[in-house]
Amino acid sequence: MDTQSFELVEKEVISTFHFPEGDVLSKEADKKNLKRELDRAISLGNIEHLKVKIYFADDQGDKVVNTTIWAITDNAILLKQNVVIPIRRIIKLEI
Repeated sequence: MDTQSFELVEKEVISTFHFPEGDVLSKEADKKNLKRELDRAISLGNIEHLKVKIYFADDQGDKVVNTTIWAITDNAILLKQNVVIPIRRIIKLEI
């Protein structure tokens, strides 16, 4: 996947984004892989405060943010300052 076309954003502006209902990943294998990456990212974030690149899509296009994941729910990831990104809109992580 070519990630050079992704717009780099600051986490503080993510709360202003609109996220459509649909999943960006269609294959079950990709969804399972993302779940494993999220589990790893939350562990590294909580233990070592490592930042990850989160590639995601809102209704305006593809975005990327470099930040620490603080928590994961069944449907979303939580970043600092109560910023939320729905898991269904995450394309991939780079740890």
